[in-house]
Amino acid sequence: MRKMIICSTVLVFAFSLGIGSAFGLTDIEMLGKKLFFDKISEPDSMACADCHGPRVGFTGSIPGINKHGAVYRGAVPQRFGNRKPPSAAYATLSPVFHYDDTEGLFIGGNFWDGRATGEKLENPAADQALGPFLNPVEQNNPSKQAVLEQVASSQYAWLWEEVWPGEPISCENETEIEENYDRIGLAIAAYEGSSEVNQFSSKYDYYLKGEVELTAKEEWGLELFNGKAKCSECHPSEPGPYDEQPLFTDFTYDNLGTPKNPENPFYDMDQVYLDDGSPINPDGADWIDPGLGGFLETQSEWEYLAEENMGKHKVPTLRNVDKRPGKGFTKAYMHNGVFKSLKTVVIFYNTRDVKDWPPPEVSDNVNEDELGDLNLMPKEVNAIVAFMKTLSDGYTPKK
Repeated sequence: MRKMIICSTVLVFAFSLGIGSAFGLTDIEMLGKKLFFDKISEPDSMACADCHGPRVGFTGSIPGINKHGAVYRGAVPQRFGNRKPPSAAYATLSPVFHYDDTEGLFIGGNFWDGRATGEKLENPAADQALGPFLNPVEQNNPSKQAVLEQVASSQYAWLWEEVWPGEPISCENETEIEENYDRIGLAIAAYEGSSEVNQFSSKYDYYLKGEVELTAKEEWGLELFNGKAKCSECHPSEPGPYDEQPLFTDFTYDNLGTPKNPENPFYDMDQVYLDDGSPINPDGADWIDPGLGGFLETQSEWEYLAEENMGKHKVPTLRNVDKRPGKGFTKAYMHNGVFKSLKTVVIFYNTRDVKDWPPPEVSDNVNEDELGDLNLMPKEVNAIVAFMKTLSDGYTPKK
């Protein structure tokens, strides 16, 4: 357990180690990195990185969990949330959540359901970073002040004044608490937006620069990805409006007809209780994930659009979609982690409507235009998978 101190009494070391330049990060990016990897929770057992591990592209990095429920336990180990961790990589490039009247679609935001809109801090990743600290099924801190006190007592607290000179962490009043808590989100988003997280260092990036060639199989997979398989309609392989490099997401929301993950531990959370005595999931096994529609129901501005968006989840980037430390390492796919291989995902997209798959968790609003019966042959499926494997950061071109 950390020793808590009053924020306003924090002593900032009167020196700078130049740590940002040593790591290729600015001071605010380095502060964000320290916050990202620090176990700021109650009890002190959980960091952002525990659910967003760099070695797998900043998503769930424990294969034993990915093989089954795919949802990660919180700082209180009996408590689980309801969805697998989305990738924190490239999340900073998502626009502020908004409704496109021309397309009739919601775009942007973070979290699978878009509730980190970015409206507060003008950056969805910064809004998102502040959520888990106070979520009782995640980092479980009792208050914003408690989070700030842990940061103030850390060995990297001196970095705070490197970023905000003459403004040590202070919790004297609600205004200071709000301002400084928001700064934590901004710092984490700065790290998540750094070249250490958003590397653009995949084989495909080198291919676009003309420095390597794709194999014949990978090239065929790219052709299918952009054509017959319709992948690029939601995961564009060309630069779009939000960056000069392809992001492999259009930041929209979709109901793919994904079935329930029967091993999702959230179904058992009717028997696990919060501090106020209420069950985490009162619906138990009957719970249905409403996705975007569930968030819209809480917003008076968009409540009227909730029904037509039930079951929709954010289109994730495909960058790092197959990044893993070894061939035997299991990753989980879809918002609930129901599928355990990239090939299974492509087969589902290809045959959802013509093979015997479990029923959709939400049967309304299922996308029937871009997937379900693509008539891909097995070799074509394998080629698409081969291409998506070129999207993992950390590729080293052969000299």
